[in-house]
Amino acid sequence: MVGHVDHGKTTLTQALSGTWTDTHSEERKRGISIKLGYADTAFYKTSDGIHYSEGKHPEGDKGEGELLRVASFVDAPGHETLMAVMISGASIMDGALLLVAATEKCPQPQTREHLAALEIAGIENIVVVQNKIDIVSKERAIESFNEIKDFVSGTIAEDAPIIPVSAHHDVNLDVLIEAIESTIPTPDRSEDEGGLMYVARSFDVNRPGSRPSGLRGGVIGGSIVEGSFSVGDNILIAPGRRTQEGNKVRWEPLVTKIEGIQGGGTSIDTAHAGGLCGISTPLDPLTTKADDLSGQVMAREGELPPIWEELKLDLKLLEKMVSGSDEGDGGIRPLQPNEMLMVNSATATSVGTVSNIKGKKATLSLRLPICAKKGSRITLSRRIGSRWRLIGHGTISG
Repeated sequence: MVGHVDHGKTTLTQALSGTWTDTHSEERKRGISIKLGYADTAFYKTSDGIHYSEGKHPEGDKGEGELLRVASFVDAPGHETLMAVMISGASIMDGALLLVAATEKCPQPQTREHLAALEIAGIENIVVVQNKIDIVSKERAIESFNEIKDFVSGTIAEDAPIIPVSAHHDVNLDVLIEAIESTIPTPDRSEDEGGLMYVARSFDVNRPGSRPSGLRGGVIGGSIVEGSFSVGDNILIAPGRRTQEGNKVRWEPLVTKIEGIQGGGTSIDTAHAGGLCGISTPLDPLTTKADDLSGQVMAREGELPPIWEELKLDLKLLEKMVSGSDEGDGGIRPLQPNEMLMVNSATATSVGTVSNIKGKKATLSLRLPICAKKGSRITLSRRIGSRWRLIGHGTISG
């Protein structure tokens, strides 16, 4: 779920899944998403061909529909200062719902920027959701539809279906689910690849005051992007923890094992690529509290991608700055030596200093190392005024 702030992403996630993903205290207070929110649901179809999601049978509790598949939603923040969180959400998607509220002119600043991020992340399966049609006139709804068509023309979402809905009143959700089913297929993931999971959340699930004998180990959450993991697997989480010996600083992967797996709201023995899952471990919960392991990568021993403290990138910069206006903010100047950039790799965020630049190749020294395969795509953002602005991406060449 991507789109401008307050266009209804969290409300639509709840309408489709029954889960309100803004659970952080600051999110409730401010009414915006700050962290990535997760929700699982199942899609069904009645004998009449009507699509619906779990717990939302069109005729109440009557009859059982045909299970189509289970889907996981990632509710990404739309606020401009949380773009890095949104980009990390894009890295674990198979497709995207781009929300546009009919109440505001399209495109709003983050609508444009989120679409550019989807393009960089290579997310081609997109459904555009025209939300809040219950509080505009028919004329404004048609005008909004035409604004959306003009906006997506020539972009990765040019042929995406545009589905008008009211997330607040559960209107047209059956048509939206049908569009998701036809536009965002389940990727073919072979099960024989080495397991790889992007960690997007981590938790201490113990309540304050828990007795030592009742303490549970740390939990990590995220998306398995390759292969599978099973209970009992010995795993590494990298880059891991920072250790210092004298003047030398090095990063040491965390070594642990899988004690339990939660996926789709139930305990399972094996989780395959696709969807979101939670992994319980015997790690000290202090290690996993408050998303401290967010951005790390989990793999079995011997299958861990390289850990990079310096990145050599093949660059591909955007032609012009992404902004809320039709004109953009002008061209993007080339990278400069010693310039600082924000770097996003899957769910990891770091800051890199340009140590060498030659044509379309650059070397970045990272403040925090990242764990990624050679050939992975890295998004780059530049500090413009008071915020980071997306300027392009690079591919790790070594």
